[in-house]
Amino acid sequence: MTEKQLSASATLLKEKGFIEPEIGIILGSGLGRMADDIENAHIAHYHEIPFFPLATVEFHSGKLVYGNLEGKKVVVMQGRFHLYEGYSLTEVTYPIRVMQRLGIKKLLISNAAGAVNLNFKKGELMLLEDHINLQGGSPLAFKNVTDFGDRFIDMSDPYDPDLREGLLETSRRLGITLRTGVYAAVTGPQLETRAEYRMLKTLGADAVGMSTVPEVIVANQLKLPVAAISVLTDECDPDNLAPVNVSEIIQIASEAEPHMIALFRNLIAEI
Repeated sequence: MTEKQLSASATLLKEKGFIEPEIGIILGSGLGRMADDIENAHIAHYHEIPFFPLATVEFHSGKLVYGNLEGKKVVVMQGRFHLYEGYSLTEVTYPIRVMQRLGIKKLLISNAAGAVNLNFKKGELMLLEDHINLQGGSPLAFKNVTDFGDRFIDMSDPYDPDLREGLLETSRRLGITLRTGVYAAVTGPQLETRAEYRMLKTLGADAVGMSTVPEVIVANQLKLPVAAISVLTDECDPDNLAPVNVSEIIQIASEAEPHMIALFRNLIAEI
């Protein structure tokens, strides 16, 4: 990754009307409908943006959407990138750096995850208060990382306390169940074994997924306040583990999505 590449990506988007967005939003698996709510939308498909990766997962649409939402200028990633698609961690997080170049001051992230904490139920939402990186690497582990920010960043409180409190307050006001917990990020794309679910529980994870943590690390390097919500799409009980039905997971994410959208929209209106 080079300064020239980031500049080329940002320049193309500015030419398409992506002017000074305030908030960046990343929409996870089965959670793309929020982009449909954006007013005066400008769209850039990933293949149009120089040096941008391409989404290869069938339920990720692969475009950036810019416009107005709750009185704020936002830029939304409708479809993200994952290690399991064959990308490096630098490539997975490249869009966060581009959005920061465009001007975003805050970042909101959603994902679909499995509930390791069996007190949590599928269809519920979980606010990330911490995470465990089990992806075997860091998006800051490259030679010229100091061209883009500090190499050694503090991660004692990676999820912004003000944004978290805003989402919790919004959930209470709207009557939406919002759990809080620890998210474990694994590489995937295979789902976990019974033994792996037991390990994750022992480590202190409440949910497990295949994204988000690299994005949060880069947001912290860029000093972007960030908050993230998991839509819990399955219950990972190692003693009663049934074969995974991916279409059912996407369906549950879609059914829970309106609550996630309501939380984000209300937060955006207030910040």
